[in-house]
Amino acid sequence: MKDIKQNIFIYRIAQFASWIVATFIFRRKIIRNEIKNKRGPFVVIANHQAALDFVNLIGITKTPMTFVISNSFYNSLPIKNIISKIGVIPKQQFQTTVKDMKKMKSVVDSGNPIVIYPAGLMCEDGLSTPIPEATYKFLKWLDADVYVARTYGTYFSMPKWSKGLRAGKTELDVYKLFSKDDLETLDVPQIKKSLQDAILFDAYREQEKRLFKYSKADNIEGLQHVLYMCPHCKQEFVIDVKEKNTLFCKKCGYEQNSDRFGFMHKTSEIGDELRYVSDWSRLIYNDLKAEMINGEVTEISSRAKIRMIDYTKDKFTDVGEAEVKLQKSGFTINGVIKGESRELTIPITNFASLPFSPGKYFEIQYGADIYRCVLNDGSLVMKFINMVKIFYELNQNKTALLDKQK
Repeated sequence: MKDIKQNIFIYRIAQFASWIVATFIFRRKIIRNEIKNKRGPFVVIANHQAALDFVNLIGITKTPMTFVISNSFYNSLPIKNIISKIGVIPKQQFQTTVKDMKKMKSVVDSGNPIVIYPAGLMCEDGLSTPIPEATYKFLKWLDADVYVARTYGTYFSMPKWSKGLRAGKTELDVYKLFSKDDLETLDVPQIKKSLQDAILFDAYREQEKRLFKYSKADNIEGLQHVLYMCPHCKQEFVIDVKEKNTLFCKKCGYEQNSDRFGFMHKTSEIGDELRYVSDWSRLIYNDLKAEMINGEVTEISSRAKIRMIDYTKDKFTDVGEAEVKLQKSGFTINGVIKGESRELTIPITNFASLPFSPGKYFEIQYGADIYRCVLNDGSLVMKFINMVKIFYELNQNKTALLDKQK
């Protein structure tokens, strides 16, 4: 396997630029840093709250680290050639090929550290994305010391549903989770429990303990695309924003506003207060899961513009239109793509989620191709994503049950 090449000069420039953002935007405080002077091969497993989580991490050790990043993010960057010189491994989120695994293994085998975000996706509601089951066996296979890089607060500095950065305090805690010898003796369930305990999070409950302040924290424009169902009347796609800080239901009048810490407060006479966005989001998820288990909801579909990466321009460009449907068996994309009528069937068994932008699009990888589906009705994006997560959860539960019965 060909070594990942790093230009140390460019890497140091990236470290300095990241230090500026980490210091003045994220206002990072380091709780522990057990890799500061670490040499040789090791693996850093990091939680993922915001798109720029890496800026808090890249500068905390003198030893250059190789970061595993999103394939679509990498290939749609105009500065892709510069990023490649820092030393990265682009891969599609929630889908890891044998080739990708060998690349990551080669970094460790060559005596160098690697950074992995196993959840694969920054959160939209303050809750962790599930960790793919293959991660735990993969860690044993890498055969190196494993450290956790636990970030607190970056979700509020850069919510997935908002625009721009919101300056405010964040914390970073980096410590050893497993030694190489530990991984030889621990079984997969033990590794799974320890890793989940270390990096799964609810950003709102963590914020309750810290009460960090963030600029424009009460501006919740865009959150209506995530919290699309009213918790009182249970109607979908009736939530809107007014005065930048208030979510309200256009159907029944239920209303909550946000404070400077990001917490919600009921301002209507009806309904129950949901202080945490994560609780509101989980309510939507659980209601939908119950409907899917009961057979009341079995599929969802929408017309969409289809975009794919133009590698000559390093950006997504329109390639056609299609009907996009999600069922238990997977996605179907049926339409005209690149001037040809096509019907694609894409299984989703191993998709814990999908890359997406609330209210806009989601992305599906099929082989080497990435299809960005820009829905005609953007309000459906979050429901598509919730259904993907639910199908994954139900499949994992079924697999676990079968394993117990063996």
